[in-house]
Amino acid sequence: MTLNIVIIISAVLLLPVLLYFEYKEDRRGLLPAKTALSALFVVTAMLQPHPIPPYYHFLLIGLLLCLIGDVFLALPQDAMLRPGLVSFLIGHIFYIIAFFTTVSVSAWTWWGTLMVLIVSAWVYRWLKPHLGRMNAPVLAYIVIITVMVSGAWSILGASVLPWSGRVMVFSGAACFYASDIFVARDRFVKKAPANRLIGLPLYYAGQFLLAFSVGQW
Repeated sequence: MTLNIVIIISAVLLLPVLLYFEYKEDRRGLLPAKTALSALFVVTAMLQPHPIPPYYHFLLIGLLLCLIGDVFLALPQDAMLRPGLVSFLIGHIFYIIAFFTTVSVSAWTWWGTLMVLIVSAWVYRWLKPHLGRMNAPVLAYIVIITVMVSGAWSILGASVLPWSGRVMVFSGAACFYASDIFVARDRFVKKAPANRLIGLPLYYAGQFLLAFSVGQW
């Protein structure tokens, strides 16, 4: 418990530092700040008890891939966007595996999939005119993150699991999904400080919720 409090305080202190460097577009400060904060959610998962080992191992791989994606996106070269996107896409695949090796497909899966599909279709339609050669990778990413949130719906509906863990997983996936809408807006539609001011806290809230969920079963 003490370690968890230290982790939360550290993350809360690092986040405004990261937001400052994002606002200033200072890559020299952005890379270490983002790497440190993202590494912290990996460490968080590693420090939790993990009563369901497959869930822990698959989720940890996903978190590590997201850390790698964050490093790519913090680098100054525009060419890093594609490998960053691929890292996150594969990370989401491991989240999907973590979710669906823990619970089975249920009515929650289908209803959740329907709801998130409606949102995802709207997001893709909104982004499509701005994507150019990034259309195929972004579409693939939208499909994968949609399935990831569907898996989180499955976890939420699994009454055999503790309520706290189910809420953490679903809230974490939902925050991650929402944060990516702001990332996409910033990258493809309109750059604005508000995208990062809202998107980054949502992203890190999502990742830390998923990391802490490891110990909630």
